[in-house]
Amino acid sequence: MNFSRRETFGLGLGAVALTMLPVGASAATVDELIAEFTGGADMADTGVTLTAPEIAENGNTVPVSVEAPGASAIMVLATGNPTPPVGTFNFGPLAGSRSASTRIRLATTQDVVAIAKLEDGTFARTSAEIKVTIGGCGG
Repeated sequence: MNFSRRETFGLGLGAVALTMLPVGASAATVDELIAEFTGGADMADTGVTLTAPEIAENGNTVPVSVEAPGASAIMVLATGNPTPPVGTFNFGPLAGSRSASTRIRLATTQDVVAIAKLEDGTFARTSAEIKVTIGGCGG
């Protein structure tokens, strides 16, 4: 395929225009993500256990564990990250334990929030502030 100089210039101009579009224009806020997960329902302050270090020496790998007996799903959010959703863990009726653990990357000192959807349709929430001494997301 041969392109003329005019066609090449047009393709280049289109590529530049595409890179200037706002990337995070559709990024949801933490409150919007929570409302989407819960459907706007009220949340109890008990029923979820979030285990995380109080101080993370390296934000690149912060160990986090979450447990909620009787949960059908647990959503974890890092409120200060450019992309807050960490993960959503779904549990079936035959799940031995309703817990999950992972390592997450935190940009700065921030709250990590865990919200559990319980089998009876109610929701429970907990959060923990993690102080990051060395940023994990380029900071």
